Amino acid sequence: MYHFSGSVAHQASGSAAAVLEPAAPEQNAMVFQRCNWCGTAMYHRLLCPVCQGSDLRTERSEGTGTVRHSTVVHRNTPAARNVSMIEMAEGFVVRGRVMGPPIGIHSGDRVRLSTAKDPVRGEPVFQLLDEPYRAWT
Repeated sequence: MYHFSGSVAHQASGSAAAVLEPAAPEQNAMVFQRCNWCGTAMYHRLLCPVCQGSDLRTERSEGTGTVRHSTVVHRNTPAARNVSMIEMAEGFVVRGRVMGPPIGIHSGDRVRLSTAKDPVRGEPVFQLLDEPYRAWT
């Protein structure tokens, strides 16, 4: 619920579900939610997927994670791009893009948040922490 006062809209406090705050303190910060009742971490949810609770608090992620799945997409884009499922250190999974050659992203690669959102698709963008040396393995 928003209340209009002057030229600025303010969110009313005491909402039933803890929706993510619209303005993060830093531009390159990823925020997620944690259930106050069972402690489950999740990304952009209204209810906890484990206990269905709506008492969620917003936390800031440190931005590191591991690629769990990656695929190369050729549809609706001028060039091939990857779409990856990243398991963050805090325990939630987020869909995003990893910078680099799409064929060079593999499950188990460690990544760090580069920018909070892709300007075109609105997905988080990550970069590899370790350069892959798979040519001789």
